[in-house]
Amino acid sequence: MHIERYLRLIAGIFVLTSLVLARVHSEYWLLFTAFVGLNLFQSFFTNWCPMMMFLKWFGVKGCKEMPAN
Repeated sequence: MHIERYLRLIAGIFVLTSLVLARVHSEYWLLFTAFVGLNLFQSFFTNWCPMMMFLKWFGVKGCKEMPAN
């Protein structure tokens, strides 16, 4: 998998987890959901996301770096 797919997977997990925590624990977890959404929104314009730095640090390659099938 490439970095863009991992980013979508992690964002989805964060959103679903924070929604469950908001329901079970505290509604303040919805602020984390909003944070993830705002990060995705700004990354549309800037093509930069903090999670991408971590994924690159762990050696995940971008889709342009992947060999063609």
